[in-house]
Amino acid sequence: MVARRRPTLADDIKDRLDREPDVPVSAATVWEVSIKQALGKLGPPDIPERIRDSGFRLLDITAQHGIAAGRLPMHHRDPFDRILIAQAQLEGLTLVTRDTHVQKYEVDLLPV
Repeated sequence: MVARRRPTLADDIKDRLDREPDVPVSAATVWEVSIKQALGKLGPPDIPERIRDSGFRLLDITAQHGIAAGRLPMHHRDPFDRILIAQAQLEGLTLVTRDTHVQKYEVDLLPV
């Protein structure tokens, strides 16, 4: 599952993501990118739509994901990251992230 796909991702990670036929991207990622784009922290303005239309499989946020995120230890307080961790745990996914706080949780990671 892609937490964030930044232009600074290593080429081998980009290649791996491009080769995978079924890469899930959380609705939380699209939501967070939309907020950051609206605040002027990301550009161009169509990034959320580009993610949505990228061919990745969009992963909806369910009530179960929300419950699991709320019950995670408070190693990390970012609600977006907490929902991504819960989704990865419940769905058996690997999370792609550079956030070192995420490493404190029991979740499969592909560090970037």
